[in-house]
Amino acid sequence: MLITEMLARNFRRYGEETALIERDPAAGKRSSLTWKEFYHQSNQLANSLGANGIKKGDRVVLLMMNCIEWLPVYFGILRAGAIAVPLNFRFQSEDIERCTQLSGANAIIFGEEFIDRIIESESVLDQTIHTYLFVGELGKKPAFATWYQDALTGNSVDEPDVALDLLDGAGIYFTSGTTGRPKGVFLQHRHLAFSCYVENRHHNQVHEDNFLCIPPLYHTGAKMHWFGNLIVGAKSVILKGSSPKAILESVSEERATIVWLLVPWAYDILVAIENNEINLNDYHLDQWRLMHIGAQPVPPSLIQKWKQTFPNHQYDTNYGLTEATGPGCVHLGVENYHKVGAIGVPGFDWECRIMDENMNPVTLGSPGELLVKGSGVMKEYYKNPEATAQTIRNRWLHTGDIARMDEDGFIWLIDRKKDIIISGGENIFPNEIENFLMSNDKILDAGVIGIPDTRLGEIVAVVISLKPGIKMSEDEIIKFCEALPRYKRPRKVIFGEVPRNLTGKIEKPKLRQRYAKI
Repeated sequence: MLITEMLARNFRRYGEETALIERDPAAGKRSSLTWKEFYHQSNQLANSLGANGIKKGDRVVLLMMNCIEWLPVYFGILRAGAIAVPLNFRFQSEDIERCTQLSGANAIIFGEEFIDRIIESESVLDQTIHTYLFVGELGKKPAFATWYQDALTGNSVDEPDVALDLLDGAGIYFTSGTTGRPKGVFLQHRHLAFSCYVENRHHNQVHEDNFLCIPPLYHTGAKMHWFGNLIVGAKSVILKGSSPKAILESVSEERATIVWLLVPWAYDILVAIENNEINLNDYHLDQWRLMHIGAQPVPPSLIQKWKQTFPNHQYDTNYGLTEATGPGCVHLGVENYHKVGAIGVPGFDWECRIMDENMNPVTLGSPGELLVKGSGVMKEYYKNPEATAQTIRNRWLHTGDIARMDEDGFIWLIDRKKDIIISGGENIFPNEIENFLMSNDKILDAGVIGIPDTRLGEIVAVVISLKPGIKMSEDEIIKFCEALPRYKRPRKVIFGEVPRNLTGKIEKPKLRQRYAKI
């Protein structure tokens, strides 16, 4: 079943029930949509796009911050038969131009936060874009754009007469770019539908659940986790902001049952509780059943502290990547808390292998590249056959991540292939050192990189961010790291911010440029 058909089914079954809630703590605002309103707005937008010449297979850029309009806009693009091109809201004008041109988009739907960037790029965008839709306050609308509400008004709430198929194109998602320039991951409707079943199978969402969505919706991770609610018509909360207070207030007041956090947000909550900035007795949290984390390696020490604070929570982690339609190709499972630290076992209807550089299976416990195969593997990198051929071979997706498998069949993520440090002929995996450092109660965040060295090739350097009000010397860090094997111990300690992208991954290129000038 297409995800557009799931939305239509929710309209028929639960039309007057709440589908989406937006909370904006900074503005003190709360708004909501029923499934009926969600469905009707999507159809109105689809009909508006059709009236503006958008045909089946055309591409439409979606450039918006998280808001209550985001998902109706996304579904409206799909229902028009078009291919959605959600862009990272950190993209600057040059990135917007490049991705728009690569996708060949004909229309762009943007929020008020992007007015200046769109104006700066207008001469380039005009080469392909003929329709600009603005989502925001009418008084801020640029003259060249049509207001979103006007696009809805006067258009039918019925579905357009556009036939959709599981093999039709649905989305071009640009990778986060932590290891280079973003590439366009081309997904079909079958990929989106498959991710609904995977997510629901993993986390057992029911109609009564309420998912608190905080990460950016342009990213496959946030949206595909929400798909587990879509398939059963369960409500969801879109939270603008990620402060501990905003998260706990939203869980409490909206009676959220499932929250997907990123590592920094989970740490922030624990630190706020530890510093008595948050009193859990002030919130109604009994209904909160599941906290899960994905998008980056998760330090086991974090989850151990979380379970001490929230002993009744189920915990899960999901490994995934945009090329595999987001999270779930590897899945820990709430029943496997005893394996915290592992990313899990192959997800529902997925297969995994760990291979050496010659594409031979590694021995049990040895590191190798993680390969995955399943219905969520992307169709291709859009207009990039060379990169596609390097990444997908014999239907196996080469993730570029180094992992090992234990005697119970659980997969442990070691590091990115490109981030391995080679020092004195030894392979050193930064993630192992980062996890070790995060077990220190004084450390808020840690990033590890290799710095060129004449004698050893590279040496290990650590960038340390301390918890608020905490002091720690370089000598203390070195002393703490004596528990590591000698070749893994850092030779250089730097105190500073660890840059992470919006999905929580450490941005290693920025880390190297900022602190090592490489």
